[in-house]
Amino acid sequence: MSERRWALILGASSGFGEACARAFAQAGYDILGVHLDRRGTMDHVNDLVAELRGLGRQVHFFNGNAADDERRTATLDQVAALLAEHGGTVHILLHSLAFGTLIRFVPQAGAQGRDAKGVSRKQLEMTLDVMAHSLVYWTQDLVSRELLARGGRVYAMTSAGSHRVMPHYGPVSAAKAALESHCRQLAVELAPRGVAVNAILAGVTDTPALRKIPGHERLMEKAREANPHGRLTTPQDVADCLVELSRPGTAWLTGNVLQVDGGEDIGG
Repeated sequence: MSERRWALILGASSGFGEACARAFAQAGYDILGVHLDRRGTMDHVNDLVAELRGLGRQVHFFNGNAADDERRTATLDQVAALLAEHGGTVHILLHSLAFGTLIRFVPQAGAQGRDAKGVSRKQLEMTLDVMAHSLVYWTQDLVSRELLARGGRVYAMTSAGSHRVMPHYGPVSAAKAALESHCRQLAVELAPRGVAVNAILAGVTDTPALRKIPGHERLMEKAREANPHGRLTTPQDVADCLVELSRPGTAWLTGNVLQVDGGEDIGG
């Protein structure tokens, strides 16, 4: 009997994380999902868990702040116990956390509300911690606990904001640039363990995170115009690619920023 394979998804309840949970479950992986949802969205989370279990997979979701040290430790204690009970190791770690501040760096003359003062130290550091540095801490703990499989994969969701300037996106841009740097460093440090690490740069995708960005309607319009397929990228497009990238034959592909955008970037 082959070893049980687990996919640990940070940000599993919506967007890319939800689509990847579904795709990896369909591909035979058991699912560990970390998410942050309040009462109003828990029905959706429960429906997703039921759907994944309906595929015959082990599925365990943990509701809490993935960037909190104590919560991460408590979650991994439970993960270790589950893996000890059911067998297997974590073959996939997907970092898909989309929680950060969308405030301009410099106060805007005559601005009201969030742009009147510019981003604060606390807001900037929180965004970097959640959307970039947390990848390092989760990876560290998985390795130190010997839960990350040899031959495993680590993926982190980045965006074009890592190298392009967009209004209000400065804090997230900084986080995405740092995230890509973390992926390169982890790729080198995890190579002796046979673990491949790549950042995934999806095309513009209609997700709850995108809709929080001021001016997202124009971003979607420009992406449709630029994409040779004439449509936006979908979470399912990305999930399908990640399943294929996780096959044994791609182990030598590591340390990259991989564009999964249907040609949107070159079309623009």
